[in-house]
Amino acid sequence: MKRKLSICLLLTINFLTTGYPQTAPQKITDSNTALHALQPDYPVPYGPQKAEDITSVLDRLFTYLDASTPAKVTDRKTKTEITDLSRLTPDAVFEPGVFRLISYEWGVAYGAMLLAGEATGDKKYTAYTTKRMELIGNVAKYFKTLPGGPQANNPVRSVLDPRALDDAGSMCAAMIKTFNISKDQNLRPFIDNYIDYISNKQQRLSDGTLSRNRPMADALWLDDLYMSVPALAQMGKLTGEKKYFDDACRQILQFSQRMFNKEKGLYMHGWIQDMDPHPEFRWARCNGWALLAMSEILDVLPSDHPSRTAILEQFRAHIRGIASYQSGTGFWHQLIDRNDSYFETSATAIFTYCAAHGINKGWLDAKAYGPMAVLGWNAVQTKVNAQGQVEGTCVGTGMAFDPAFYYNRPVNVAAAHGYGPAIMAGAEMLLLMKKYQIIINDSAVIFYPQGTDWKQFR
Repeated sequence: MKRKLSICLLLTINFLTTGYPQTAPQKITDSNTALHALQPDYPVPYGPQKAEDITSVLDRLFTYLDASTPAKVTDRKTKTEITDLSRLTPDAVFEPGVFRLISYEWGVAYGAMLLAGEATGDKKYTAYTTKRMELIGNVAKYFKTLPGGPQANNPVRSVLDPRALDDAGSMCAAMIKTFNISKDQNLRPFIDNYIDYISNKQQRLSDGTLSRNRPMADALWLDDLYMSVPALAQMGKLTGEKKYFDDACRQILQFSQRMFNKEKGLYMHGWIQDMDPHPEFRWARCNGWALLAMSEILDVLPSDHPSRTAILEQFRAHIRGIASYQSGTGFWHQLIDRNDSYFETSATAIFTYCAAHGINKGWLDAKAYGPMAVLGWNAVQTKVNAQGQVEGTCVGTGMAFDPAFYYNRPVNVAAAHGYGPAIMAGAEMLLLMKKYQIIINDSAVIFYPQGTDWKQFR
């Protein structure tokens, strides 16, 4: 009996599902659907992020970096921690972490943490930098007194005896920013030492342009704008001495004269005295360093300085060129103007920060560059994984004159260059959101000043 009932039930279901014609999904046409309102299939999130979501990304970055860069000193021989810094020994070293506490990349990260503290109001970010700078200052003070002087091999050699702009510039700028907050007097002698190297010891061309003898004689590395200008700018602000501002401006203008392509709005990576012609490889991160250097000098350059207008015009010309090469994913390519090179995270983060910061400072039009910043941040945050690691960052890179070199540089989560810029980008976006309403209007990201009744524009 049960079997007969089951057969009857199946026949009934079959009749109901096949005996009558099914209603096909309505075909979308221009007459029955507002086609402009269809949701696109964006490869990265589109539109403004919530402040709490940006803060969540910053928190992941902080948690990872706080654990992976311990602020501790250990004895090299005994492997025990030295908690009393008045009992340091010649065998004292910083406890190894994923990243070094002293490097140009970490100079960026220290400044970024200070900015994140300002943007979020969370003191843990500020303390990250002040705690580590205090540790560096105490260790450097001790090693400075040891026989053998600064030439000795020790964990603070680059602080006591900088030998390249990579040693000096970024850390110096971060140290001055920290000094302004902490007033830690241990830091001041090392600030002076760094700036003495930049001003008086680093190789220069005959017109005073900072140069290197690597990979050839009299080479200009665009990266060196960041390895010098922010430190000079901060020193000018700290001391009030115009000579530091003058030197910082000279570097930007003289590098730009040689290396900036006005038609593309981009810089080449390397320039060699007496090379003719110059192959132009527009590496993304070095363009980021140049743009960031201009942003840093504009932050502190007096309004009446004779070079301020020229620096601001150069900043605007550069970011106009940068904006024109942003991809539909929000990322920029490793070689900016070569779309078959890979997407690169650290440069994307720097460009995002500079756009947002330029808007916040009134240097850039929010209507024009705000959507660029939103799209850039949306891209960057997809590269901060669950552990707080930054993916897709090109490793340290020298200068080259062929495309294969740049196309095939590895990316790695241990590339320190990505962390400071990612934090800076997120922090500056939080500040931007306090000044502007970022609205999806007619399906697009539109910026309106706070207080504007944007609904009148629907």
